[in-house]
Amino acid sequence: MTEIRIVQNVLKHNDEIAAMNRQRLRDAGVFCIDLIGSPGCGKTSLLEATLRRLHSRINIGIIAGDLATDRDAKRIQACGAKVVQINTGKGCHLDANQVRHALDEIDLAGLDLLIIENVGNLICPVGFDLGQDAKVGMFSVCEGDDKAAKHPHLVRVADLLLLNKTDLMKYVRFHPATFREDVEKLNPGVEMIELSATEPKIDRWLDWLLSKTQAAHDLTSADIPVPVGTTKELSDAR
Repeated sequence: MTEIRIVQNVLKHNDEIAAMNRQRLRDAGVFCIDLIGSPGCGKTSLLEATLRRLHSRINIGIIAGDLATDRDAKRIQACGAKVVQINTGKGCHLDANQVRHALDEIDLAGLDLLIIENVGNLICPVGFDLGQDAKVGMFSVCEGDDKAAKHPHLVRVADLLLLNKTDLMKYVRFHPATFREDVEKLNPGVEMIELSATEPKIDRWLDWLLSKTQAAHDLTSADIPVPVGTTKELSDAR
């Protein structure tokens, strides 16, 4: 019983900090996602491709979570993004307090979108709220078509699911119908985007990001008078 109380207290404290993070981001008009996927599914490659395509349209910040090294952060930084690295050591996920400290190192007023690249893990990160607006679950065809069924908790909580490395589908034993059926059973109606980060065939992903970012900006700007002759278009807002 003591162990249960300890876990409950930890999660409660995490959720309280996550709520503060969320309010802080919303006050700044920043849309935030928590990107969760296994090691090697292509999270960093997707972020690189995303930054190359969107850097001239919106301002993007990245919080990169890893057990060790800053290699992913350096790759992302080379694409022109503001990056804050969090090394968790033996920790298998990021928590809200780590994100809170990372936010202190970011000029939120200069951002439109914040992407948190969680530690490569399909299990532990799922239960921790970081203050994000959306959880995005990422799989790749190289992991097998049974991964959604084997990791149901991520699928159930995801606001969006990504299936990456579709360009390799002809080289691996992956049955798209099986994967889609499992996803639909676990999270009926959830949006799923199939893509290839290295092609890059990521237009639907970019459109999703832009629409969500615009909505967050509009929500923040709703109560602020707009001078005559100006527009709320995101491209002119920064």
